[in-house]
Amino acid sequence: MASKVPVRQLFINGEWRAPLREKRLPVINPATEETIGEIPAATAEDVEVAVKAARVAFTRNRGKDWPRTSGAFRAKYLRAIASKVIERKSELAELEALDSGKPLDETSWDMDDVAGCFEFYADLADALDGEQHASVSLPMETFKSHVLKEPLGVVGLITPWNYPLLMAAWKVAPALAAGCTAILKPSELASLTCLELASICKEIGLPPGVLNIVTGLGPEAGAPLPSHPDVDKVAFTGSTVTGRAIMTAAAQVIKPVSLELGGKSPILVFEDVDIEKAAEWAMFGCFWTNGQICSATSRLLVQESIADEFIGKLVNWTKSIQISDPFEKGCRLGPVVSESQVIYKKILNCISLAKEEGATILCGGQRPKHLKKGYFIEPTIVGNVNPSMQIWREEVFGPVLSVMTFKTEEEAIDLANDSHYALAGAVLSNDADLRNRVSEVIP
Repeated sequence: MASKVPVRQLFINGEWRAPLREKRLPVINPATEETIGEIPAATAEDVEVAVKAARVAFTRNRGKDWPRTSGAFRAKYLRAIASKVIERKSELAELEALDSGKPLDETSWDMDDVAGCFEFYADLADALDGEQHASVSLPMETFKSHVLKEPLGVVGLITPWNYPLLMAAWKVAPALAAGCTAILKPSELASLTCLELASICKEIGLPPGVLNIVTGLGPEAGAPLPSHPDVDKVAFTGSTVTGRAIMTAAAQVIKPVSLELGGKSPILVFEDVDIEKAAEWAMFGCFWTNGQICSATSRLLVQESIADEFIGKLVNWTKSIQISDPFEKGCRLGPVVSESQVIYKKILNCISLAKEEGATILCGGQRPKHLKKGYFIEPTIVGNVNPSMQIWREEVFGPVLSVMTFKTEEEAIDLANDSHYALAGAVLSNDADLRNRVSEVIP
């Protein structure tokens, strides 16, 4: 049975606080299209309060309460968070499946990774103590020098909806391990487990203001962070368009940013592969997490000599993927997260445009006939593609795989590199020299 959606507020300065404008947003279950709860909707006024709380936490007692503590001190809190995530694993996994549409098996594995992430950075925080004040050899004995690693300050962390709690962990854990204080702004499309992270932080006694969590719409709750003069850095994972806006805003106040943006990654399959295994990897690379991964290998390049056999097997396997409610046993593909113009409707429009441009839908491409509700799309393989088509060039961010063939290694490399994205790539071959050679020259 799915967990009940808790009623939460913003988490600021170690306490639950209602948004100053008392705004809230509905939580929609993407598998049923039903409203299952609400989240608080922060605005710039709430972000201002959160930033002040983070700054006070960073400077309190001249930093002796958090940034100037030992790494071992901070590691204890990270390990306590990891322990609570494991303790509440089933509940958190269910909430994330409800909120994001990911299969329950996947969200359960994600919770293990969340705990592992906090443990990993706890170990790094411990190790930091041994690295402090490392001496630097100088040519003149008159001078002494050593290295002191210091936290940057207050950081703004803006995270996406495809791995809601795990992406948050990837940003929160290193920030806290380093001694920074933070404001986390998760995607409004999947915020439930990040609010439960706030509950965990409150339960373990994380010092007030060290981690503040503000939910809400991007323009209202996220946009104030990169331009805020008291936020020392912003880390963002999401779309290229939003990343560009964040970089522009941060540049006005000379603020460092870390960005992980879109992708249209190639997977190259050479003729010497084990076709069964390679087809499985190609399917996994594009359709995992309902196809909503920035590093998804959504451009498939297959050597001509095996193309018919390989694509035939891939199509048959793809047709066997169980598409269902995320809580149904055996589910391997759930709904995409939202009906919005930039998600569900965009994916369907991309498929429709591919057909208009002359591509062939080899399988999928529509709502599954057995699912009348929810934002479901059959896993889709698109053939007869050429490099000028939008389906080949632009990120779809859904369960859509585009296929082209190649004759030679050189042609494969040229096709793989003909993209303005360069996030990831894969090479499948039994020839280690070929794998290494090609992987060094593709994204």
